[in-house]
Amino acid sequence: MYCKNHPDRRAEHFCAGCDIPLCADCAEETKPGEFYCFQCAMLVSVSAVGTSIKGKKDRLAEKQEKDKGRKKWTPFHYFVVISSVMILVMWGVILFGGQKAPAGTADLAGQPRILLFMVDGAIKRYAHYEEKRYPLQLSELIPKYLSLRKEELPLLDALAYATDPGLGYRLSLADPKPGEMNLIISPKGIQYETSTSGGG
Repeated sequence: MYCKNHPDRRAEHFCAGCDIPLCADCAEETKPGEFYCFQCAMLVSVSAVGTSIKGKKDRLAEKQEKDKGRKKWTPFHYFVVISSVMILVMWGVILFGGQKAPAGTADLAGQPRILLFMVDGAIKRYAHYEEKRYPLQLSELIPKYLSLRKEELPLLDALAYATDPGLGYRLSLADPKPGEMNLIISPKGIQYETSTSGGG
């Protein structure tokens, strides 16, 4: 028996699909010991691919069915949850655990050391924005660097302030109590002096 495609060659195999005789060159071995002609080999290959695709689709459909009631979380979901928790914590601190509002300027009259540090911060801001210069008088700090109203200006009389060529400035309490440690603030830091006469 001869090959259907090559009448001058002997047939060595038969197509497992259509049973035609095939020579060694025409036979396509798709699996060990299983030979097909070219057309049947193509059909078998396409059929095998279709079966594997169908199997994958079936498995995917099953997985989707299982996950139907359970949505996947995306980074956006995590962001929303974390942001909400942070906002709730902030509101909790503000409403229940926050600090009291800072004392008003009326309370500063009885707490001159707080006023001393507030004015020192204002002097440093002034120097930063006014090209390393220090104010000649404390009233130059108002209102841009120190929030005091006109009627509150007498509070500054509780402080002694002077520019100093070596230090930059000296700021202290004008009238410390006798025996009380007086703070002298300058750009170099804080010094402590014991007041004996009541003057700074």
